Amino acid sequence: MTPHLIVSYLTSRAGGPGSGKGTQCANIVEHFGYTHLSAGDLLRAEAQSGSKNGTMIENMMSEGVIVPSEITIKLLEKAMLENENDKFLIDGFPRNEENRAAFESITGIEPEFVLFFDCSEEEMERRLLTRNQGRVDDNIDTIRKRFKVFLESSLDVINYYNSKGKVKKIDAGKPAGEVFEAVKAVFAPIR
Repeated sequence: MTPHLIVSYLTSRAGGPGSGKGTQCANIVEHFGYTHLSAGDLLRAEAQSGSKNGTMIENMMSEGVIVPSEITIKLLEKAMLENENDKFLIDGFPRNEENRAAFESITGIEPEFVLFFDCSEEEMERRLLTRNQGRVDDNIDTIRKRFKVFLESSLDVINYYNSKGKVKKIDAGKPAGEVFEAVKAVFAPIR
């Protein structure tokens, strides 16, 4: 059976970190029964594992650069295979066109749709600097690098899926409850 795959982008014209992705993914899991797979969480867990790849991942993340596709895809694929659910919500991946093409080629899976959450860069920066989760990538220099990476590479992924009619755009600058009302409207037809 082919899994139902939703790629979640809570992002904006200027980048995506800090748009409330974790909050909305938790709501989607609770209300619609999807398994949430965060590429960032999987990478951070691998970085803390002490493995050879873990050290490289930690160094790349602290610099705000994208981890090689093969590594992230292997972590995502492993997580999917270890889960009994066939409905997955993946966030934070693909980050660029090469990630997208590699994921679809290796797994044979294309998402049903892509959530694109629009939020101003100023609001995302404010959220990141106040969330205080102790993450190595939540500092002003890395945050701004992440915004730049989005503009240079992730927007191509959004444009690709938009050309296929798969992008669902939601205003993420509103309060979380209002954002989730818009999310529910997107998910309702596929329940």
